[in-house]
Amino acid sequence: MNTKNATKHLLDRLDLQIIQEMMNNAEISYMELGKKLFVSGGTIHVRTKKLEELKVITGKRLTIDLRSLGYDVIAFIGIYLEKSSMYDDVAKELKKIPHVVRVNYTTGNYSMFAEIMCKDIAQLRFVLHDELQKIKGIERTETLISLEESFNRNVMVLV
Repeated sequence: MNTKNATKHLLDRLDLQIIQEMMNNAEISYMELGKKLFVSGGTIHVRTKKLEELKVITGKRLTIDLRSLGYDVIAFIGIYLEKSSMYDDVAKELKKIPHVVRVNYTTGNYSMFAEIMCKDIAQLRFVLHDELQKIKGIERTETLISLEESFNRNVMVLV
């Protein structure tokens, strides 16, 4: 059994409820969450620490409306690699570019798929031409610009 499957079997319904509630509101207090789930705040604290040790919970994040900060261009970049064995090196280089917010190793037409957030088209051009295209191992890219994000959500973990 691999590590992820072993972790899955260590979780019970309460753990999954805690995860779901914290995905909805990471700022909820242990006491408030305990009341909601009919257990003590101490139980929530102990369970949360267990979930962190198991690397199920890996941090807490703020959700920011980046458009309100001037980031008006979201682009998805399909990346073709010279060789698939170059993935790790290319991913390390992509991580150095602050406008690249997500990278996935994929099947299908592209070797990798990246999401980029920029303030405007000029900044996107700079990222594509002056940063991305200079990474050793990238053969070529294909850019898709998002016109609108209809929704963005977490997956429901409860069964």
